Amino acid sequence: MNDDVVRVRQFARGLSQRCKLSLVDQTKFITAASELARNTLVYGGGGSCTAGLVRGRGRLGVAAVFEDFGPGIPDIELAMTDGWTSGGGLGLGLSGARRLVDEFALDTEAGRGTKVTVIKWAR
Repeated sequence: MNDDVVRVRQFARGLSQRCKLSLVDQTKFITAASELARNTLVYGGGGSCTAGLVRGRGRLGVAAVFEDFGPGIPDIELAMTDGWTSGGGLGLGLSGARRLVDEFALDTEAGRGTKVTVIKWAR
């Protein structure tokens, strides 16, 4: 499991550098990607991560999509609350990732799985 999270971090770092994000923004995106990858593995039972460079609003950004087919999130509002966890973590994964990126979209349904899309735009 840790190897998969490390691979996501490395890929996110490479994309962030290609996008020419500042060092601070690189760190934010890499941290968000790491947290979401861990959530996908731990809570979603595994899944996929696709990432790449995107263009929008006249600028370049880096985007990542994390998708699993696990149990889904029954209470999104509760899951996005700082400090709440359904496992043994710190409860900062989803809410922390949302704060670290410029765009955050969560699509989930109990019994169907979860898809999280994040984007960090170059400044």
